[in-house]
Amino acid sequence: MTGKLGGFDRFRLPAALLVIAVHTGPLLSVSPFANDLITDIWGRIAVPFFFAVSGWFLVPRLEREGAAALGPFLRKVLGLYALSALLYLPLNLYNHTLAEPGTDLLRDVFFNGTFYHLWYFPALILGACIVWALVRGLGRWAWIPAGLLYVLGVLGDSWYGLTAALPPLRAAYEAMFLCFDYTRNGLFSVPIFLLLGGRLAGRPRRHGAPACGALLLLSMALLTGEGLLVKALELPRFDALYFSLPLCVGFLLLWLAALELPSVPALRGWAAAVYILHPWCIVLVRGGARAAGLTGLFVDNSLGHYAAVTLLSALLALPFALRRPARPRPDARAWAEIDAGALRHNLAALSALLPAGAALMPVVKANAYGHGDLEVARICAGQGVTAFAVATAAEGARLRRGGVRGTILILGCTGPEEAPLLARHRLTQAVVSAAHARALEAAGRRLEVHLKIDTGLHRLGFAWDDGAGLAVPFRCPHLKVTGTITHLSDAEAADPDSRARTEEELRRFRVAVETLRRAGHEPGALHFQGSYGLLNLPGLPCDYARPGIALYGVHSAPGQETRAKPDLRPVLSLRARVVQLHRLEAGERAGYDGSFTARRPTVLATVSIGYADGWPRALSNGAGRVLLRGRSAPVAGLVCMDQLLVDVTDIPGVTPGDAATLIGRDGDQEITAEEAAAAAGTITNELLSRLGPRLPRTVLE
Repeated sequence: MTGKLGGFDRFRLPAALLVIAVHTGPLLSVSPFANDLITDIWGRIAVPFFFAVSGWFLVPRLEREGAAALGPFLRKVLGLYALSALLYLPLNLYNHTLAEPGTDLLRDVFFNGTFYHLWYFPALILGACIVWALVRGLGRWAWIPAGLLYVLGVLGDSWYGLTAALPPLRAAYEAMFLCFDYTRNGLFSVPIFLLLGGRLAGRPRRHGAPACGALLLLSMALLTGEGLLVKALELPRFDALYFSLPLCVGFLLLWLAALELPSVPALRGWAAAVYILHPWCIVLVRGGARAAGLTGLFVDNSLGHYAAVTLLSALLALPFALRRPARPRPDARAWAEIDAGALRHNLAALSALLPAGAALMPVVKANAYGHGDLEVARICAGQGVTAFAVATAAEGARLRRGGVRGTILILGCTGPEEAPLLARHRLTQAVVSAAHARALEAAGRRLEVHLKIDTGLHRLGFAWDDGAGLAVPFRCPHLKVTGTITHLSDAEAADPDSRARTEEELRRFRVAVETLRRAGHEPGALHFQGSYGLLNLPGLPCDYARPGIALYGVHSAPGQETRAKPDLRPVLSLRARVVQLHRLEAGERAGYDGSFTARRPTVLATVSIGYADGWPRALSNGAGRVLLRGRSAPVAGLVCMDQLLVDVTDIPGVTPGDAATLIGRDGDQEITAEEAAAAAGTITNELLSRLGPRLPRTVLE
C-alpha cells in the first residue's frame, strides 16, 4: 500500500488518551453508562491498534528476513520492558505487590508484567515469537491458527465449564494459569493483530479515505452493538476482547493509511512514554490532591482526575517527543544520509501522476543510484511497493537475499549461464531478442520474462515491427511472458522535435503490443515510462512506471523543466569529517603536484573523502566546494583517492571532527546534487551512482 503513514502517528495521541481513560474512568461521576461505552468498548481499540501498527512493519520483515528481523525487534521491546520494570519497582515495593521469588515472580516477569499495564511488553514479545513461528511454518495460512487463538481468547472464562467435564482439557487450562494470571493477550490476541497489520501493509490500496472511513464507522457500530449485548446478557467472556475488534482495527489502519498524511516521528516516542508513565501520574495526582486538600476536584471528580493525569503524563512524556533521530557514529570518516521521509514523500508524489490501477516499479539498480539498494527497497516495500527494477541478475539476487519480495525485473541482458540464478531467486528477466529467448529456453529453467521492445533507443530489444521475432518467447515452454516494456529515448526534452520522437516511439510500442494480441499472445503488464516519461507524460495508460532519478528527488541536470512538477525532495546527503588543519604562509603549496598555491596566509582543512569513495576528481582546484559551519569552502588542489583539501581561511572555528557537507544542507546553505554534477561535467545519475560501497548509508527517519 503506497502513501505516507502519518495517520498512524497522529492516532497514537487519541489511542494514548483512550488507554488513560481505561485506567481512570473519566465519566464515572457523570454517566456510568457513557463511561462503560468509552472504556469497556471503544477504548479496547487502543492497545490492539498499537499491536497492529507493530505488525504493519514487523510481519513483512519476518516474511522476508525471518529470525534476522525478529532478534532486533525483541531486543528493543525487552529493553523498554526492563526500563519500565525498574521505573515501577519503587511502587511495587511500596504497595507490597511484587511477588515473592519463585513461580509467581517468574510468571509476572515473563507473562503478566511486573505492573498492571506492563503486560503489554511480555505479551508483544510472546505474540511476535508466535507469529514468527506461524509465518515460518504456514506462510500465508498463518492467520488460521492465529484466528483460532483469538476466538479462544474472546470466549475466555466461558470455557471453564467445558473444562470441568473434560479432564484433559481441564489439565491444559490449569497449566495455562501456571504461566498466565488475568492477562493472556500475548497468547490469544497479539498474534492476530500483528498478522492483521502485516497483511494490510502488503495489500494494494483499493479504496480512498472516505470509503475506508465509512467502513470504520460501520465496524465501530458493530463493536458498540456487540459490547452492549454482552453487557446486557452478562455473557461470560474475556472482557478486553470482542469478535468485531479485529474488523475495527483493520478498517482503522486502512483509513489512516488512506489519509496519506506526512509522518510525525515525535508522536511515536511521546505516545510510548505516555503509556509507560501514566500509572505513575495516577499515583502522583492522587497523592498530590490529598496533600493539597483537592481530592474532591482531582480524585472524586472523574473528569478532573482524568484531565490532571492526562496533562501530567503529556508533560512528563514531552522529552521523548523532542529527542533527536539517530545520527552516524562520531568516528565515521564519510557517510551518506538517506532521508526515509523524503523517499516516502517522493513515492506518494510520483504515484499521484499515475492513472488508476497503475503502480510504481522503482529502479534500484547501481545500488539505488548510490542511495543503498536494500535500504531503499525496504523503505519502498514498507509503503506497499511490490515491484522493483535492477540492471543485472547479481543485483536482483542481492535484493532477494536481503529479503525483498515481489517482482524484481532485470532490465539488462542476462546470459543463459545465469538462468539458474534467475530461477533460484525468482527474478523476472527482460528478453531482448529471439536469439536471447531461445538461449534462455535452452537453459531449461522456468523463468518469468518481460519482452523488451526497441522503439527508437536502439540499445536493447526486439525491433518493434518484428512480429515473427516477438512471437518466439511465447513458443518457449520454459518462458512465461508476464510483461512487455520499452524505454523512451528522448522523454527528457520538451522541444517539438523531441516530443514528436516520443510520440512516434509510443505509437511503435502500441503497434508491437497490438501485433502480439492479434497473434493471440497476452503481452502482460505494460510499462514504458522512466522518470522523465512519467514527469512529461503523466497519466498515460500503463501498468507500471519505472522512476529512477526522480524517485531520489533530483533531476539529471540543473534547470530541467518538466510538464508535471511534483514536489520532489532530495533523499541523499553526503558528508565527511574534517580530520586535520594546516596553516600555510603566502606562497606555500599543497596537494599533489603542488596544485594549490596559497595567495595569502591560509588555513586548509583535510576532509576524509576522495575519488575512491566516488567523489569526482573533476571537482579539484575550486571546481567543487563543501559546506562547513553553514558556509562555503572551495576545494583546494587535487581531489585525492581518500581525502581532499578545502580552504577554510574565512570560516572561523573549524576543528577536526566537524562534518563537511558535499551534498545536502548545512544551516541555510545547500549544495544540490545537480550543482555538484554540473561542476564535475556530468549528470546526477552518474555522480550519485558512483558513490562507493565504503560509504555507509545511514537511514534517517
